[in-house]
Amino acid sequence: EAQLVQSGGGLVQAGGSLRLSCVVSGFSVDGECMGWFRQAPGKEREGITAICASDGSIYYDDSVKGRFSISTDVGKNTVYLQMNALKPEDTAVYYCKAVQVVIQGGSWSLRPHGFSPWGQGTLVTVSS
Repeated sequence: EAQLVQSGGGLVQAGGSLRLSCVVSGFSVDGECMGWFRQAPGKEREGITAICASDGSIYYDDSVKGRFSISTDVGKNTVYLQMNALKPEDTAVYYCKAVQVVIQGGSWSLRPHGFSPWGQGTLVTVSS
């Protein structure tokens, strides 16, 4: 049975950094595309980044490009999200999940993969 266990959230001042971890069991991160989503209060969950180990492709939403970095450690079967230069608008609950990357018309979107559960969610709060 697949399981994703997240850690690393918390409270940080604007401009600070946090690193989120997502330890995966039940499947290998190098066999799937892995994504991070976030859901801010009163808003829908949105996919912000993904990494596909099969071809090394990495995707970032414009809202996090240049500030966030996604990576994997195959030996630890873990996905990381390094978040730098955090802004109050980054405040949200962050989730990891295996995904499919849908590319259409020069843009991309993340489709949650049906076989994978969601991580339990990690709250990130950025104060101004």
